[in-house]
Amino acid sequence: MIECHNKVYENARKSIKMALSVDKVETISGPVADLRAFCRVVELGSISAAARMQGETKGSISRRVSRLELQLGIQLLARHPRSVVPTAEGMQFFSKVRAGLLLLEEGAELARESKNEPRGMLRITAPIDLAQEWLSPLLVEFQALYPRLTIELLSADERLDLVAHQIDVAMRATGAGGLPDMGYSARRLTDLRFGFFATPAYLAKAGVPLAPDALLEQALILRTSMHHKLSLFCDAPEQAPVTLMLTPRFSSNSFATVLRLTLAGAGIGLMPSLIAQAARQRGELVPVLTDWQGERSDLFMITLGGQRAPAKVVAFKQFIQEKIGS
Repeated sequence: MIECHNKVYENARKSIKMALSVDKVETISGPVADLRAFCRVVELGSISAAARMQGETKGSISRRVSRLELQLGIQLLARHPRSVVPTAEGMQFFSKVRAGLLLLEEGAELARESKNEPRGMLRITAPIDLAQEWLSPLLVEFQALYPRLTIELLSADERLDLVAHQIDVAMRATGAGGLPDMGYSARRLTDLRFGFFATPAYLAKAGVPLAPDALLEQALILRTSMHHKLSLFCDAPEQAPVTLMLTPRFSSNSFATVLRLTLAGAGIGLMPSLIAQAARQRGELVPVLTDWQGERSDLFMITLGGQRAPAKVVAFKQFIQEKIGS
């Protein structure tokens, strides 16, 4: 929205400067109210009428116009006892100034509307796997609720800076260390539980493991970083963690690929529950060893913060929190 305001202001400034038929033009430094007062005088043909319209005194309006004439070095109005009319230069100036003021008013109206109604461009970044398998369907649903929104999703595992990349919302997955102090507003959405999932067809053929060590006899699908040594934690506090030495049948550096291999019936996949959520809801995957999970991490939603967040950001935050809680 800042970029939009700058563009509107620049167009208005150019419109005003184009009105001057001199070789060297200086930027007008007076208040916009001076320009608006001048236009009112031209439109109404009277300083008194313009004063009533603006809620000012006749002397105040006259001083505003005189200030403009002094800055520009030209006479804008020909003053007569009962009326005022623009000079040729004044009329040319009026046509451009009026167009510029309309652009400024349009920009201000857009800014006010964006505060109350989700609209414009919403830029979001999220880790690649979460963006592909979890967030993308939700964005389709969210945009359908607010058709005046356009959405750009930046899938990236690196942490893009919100200001530098003009990002409205960032999803961050982080481990036990938490988030660094970035100067932004961070809200924890949920913990990313790493669970085991498989297709019903695979489990019917290979059997359902009932304890962690039974995984040694299964075809496993793991992320590359989880090769060989895997620590599992039980929901029951009295149960000690278990460390297994595993050799997966398939591995990938992408949880999205782990999901695809699991859906293809290649074995039991270990992945964040959010990534398996949609397939589980469709009945394509079922959880295995539900009391045991891999190491957990937290999912945060990062925004610029402040009390004047655009309506699009407020609406998206509420939407995601409802989806996480459902």
